[in-house]
Amino acid sequence: MTQVKTKIVGADAICVTNKNWNFVTKNNIRTDFKRKGKLPKNYREEKKLKALITKERATRSEGSFGKEKEHYHPKKIKAKTKLTEKLWIFFGKHTANALDIGRRIQDIKNLIVA
Repeated sequence: MTQVKTKIVGADAICVTNKNWNFVTKNNIRTDFKRKGKLPKNYREEKKLKALITKERATRSEGSFGKEKEHYHPKKIKAKTKLTEKLWIFFGKHTANALDIGRRIQDIKNLIVA
């Protein structure tokens, strides 16, 4: 397997720590992190790039989770503790992944038969 160097990263605000800032700066990785300190001269272009990264991240990760919330009903979870709530979400996510894998396998079988 070949390794690919990461060039762009999008993340939620909770992931923006000094440790992560140092890592992405050292490895020359572009991010959508909120800037620290003084704004650079080319901030308008940087702001546009950050907006594109944020939009793409939100579309990919939160879009699929929103779809799963509608189909597998984790919004109806009546868990009494934080641990059981996480367990319900865990099983809901894995159920969605298992069904997706099953659909892909079925599509491949249909292509082979046709």
